[in-house]
Amino acid sequence: MSVMLVVAAHPDDEVLGAGGTLARLADEGVTTHVLILGEGATSRVRFRSSSRGKAASAVKALEESARLAARILGAAGVSFGHLPDNRFDAVDLLAIVRRVEEELARVKPQAVFTHFAGDLNVDHRMTFEAAMVACRPQPGARLQEIYSFEVPSATGWAGPAAERAFRPTVYVDVHRQLERKLQALAAYPTEMRPAPHARSVEAISALARWRGSEAGLEAAEAFALIREIRR
Repeated sequence: MSVMLVVAAHPDDEVLGAGGTLARLADEGVTTHVLILGEGATSRVRFRSSSRGKAASAVKALEESARLAARILGAAGVSFGHLPDNRFDAVDLLAIVRRVEEELARVKPQAVFTHFAGDLNVDHRMTFEAAMVACRPQPGARLQEIYSFEVPSATGWAGPAAERAFRPTVYVDVHRQLERKLQALAAYPTEMRPAPHARSVEAISALARWRGSEAGLEAAEAFALIREIRR
């Protein structure tokens, strides 16, 4: 793998789901890119009745947080899709697919990491669907691997249906990168929560340790392999 792309719905999802792996691959010389499709702010109660200026300021602040997090993790760059927060289902799927296709054509990754199809959050589910359409196998395509990641407060809250259970098949040792993942999350002060929330530093650290324990590692990020093509 020489180039990888994370396709995330919201600012901070890329770090929550694959921040340690982003950092590790960058350390190993892989060129890493991030595409964040949604603006991540305007569905929140405090912005629904506020001025457009305040909402725009919140969106801009999240983009700056994303750029800082990308630098901490060693990513080559981060791009934005500016889709409406928690309203991807009001957007034509084709429009989302085309934004992902544009990024695929630009960075030409061998591996894509994106959301889990069973997440509670509708934007996550539509991001997965759009990524799968955009990543459909084509003759001569460079893409070889697609993985789904888990996002605390979206993946684990999806309910008891079997199809919504995240069952990892791939574990990446990130014990050397865990601190950088936490530093990258600190770049998102408006997104993090105090313990015992699932998006607290304590919970995220505990999840990394738990996933590591499942694979005999000190700390890990877990993924579900969606497709692997060996040429």
